[in-house]
Amino acid sequence: MTERTALIASAHGLHARPASLFTQAVAKSGVKVTISKPESKTVNAASILGVISLGIESGDTVTLSTEGDESASVLDDLVALLERDLDAE
Repeated sequence: MTERTALIASAHGLHARPASLFTQAVAKSGVKVTISKPESKTVNAASILGVISLGIESGDTVTLSTEGDESASVLDDLVALLERDLDAE
């Protein structure tokens, strides 16, 4: 299993618009990715309802996970996306 940690930079967390951009990027990658907050559930990162249900706020740390070492670059790209302020773009 490959994991990466990301610090959420969007000013309002992963609400509808940033969550949509993130889940679309996951779906386009073709890789099964999960996302979780510490001491919370783990959800399919391609599911907007799952991601929003985590209540991820600005400054929260999340963990992205996937199977297979070849998926490391996908996780790196997703972390870079989460660590941008998508509300400002």
